[in-house]
Amino acid sequence: MAADEIKPAAVKAEAKSAAVKAEAKLADVKKLTEAGPGLGRKTTEPGAPAARLTVEKTVTDMTKATEGLFKAAEEVAEFSRGNAEAVAKATQLYVAGVQDLSKQTLALFQGLSETAIENAKAFAAVKSLKEAADLHAAFTKAALEKTFADSAKLQEAALKLAESSFAPLSARMTVAVEKFSKPLAA
Repeated sequence: MAADEIKPAAVKAEAKSAAVKAEAKLADVKKLTEAGPGLGRKTTEPGAPAARLTVEKTVTDMTKATEGLFKAAEEVAEFSRGNAEAVAKATQLYVAGVQDLSKQTLALFQGLSETAIENAKAFAAVKSLKEAADLHAAFTKAALEKTFADSAKLQEAALKLAESSFAPLSARMTVAVEKFSKPLAA
């Protein structure tokens, strides 16, 4: 994370350095245009001031363009950092949710195993075929009802997991749409 924090500072320092260099070049160009074709004399040629203004305007425009590019690079870096944070948060929520779903599924299977053991013990005490059939029907019905109820709970938990783990990504998508639709509308 420390490397990410250094990058915007480095980009700002680089932009400032580029701006200082551009201003120095502009000052050099001004000196050159004031000095004529001779040795440091002021020029009195008719096109000299127009040429100087053109060079100054070009340098100024290039300086502004460079500053704009550095600002855009900073914005892209910041936006990318936000995307990475959203993916990390979504992954964290997903992993925690899958762990919870696994615990719930394990509890479901443990309950079914315990019921099966109880059923086996009850079958050991059966004295007639009719009693065994009735016992089997009752246990099967109870196991199916419990399985359906627990499955519904697992489905709800899985849906909540999907919603919660996708929420950070959805929020970033909204930010992206808002951020990138503004220049198109403007």
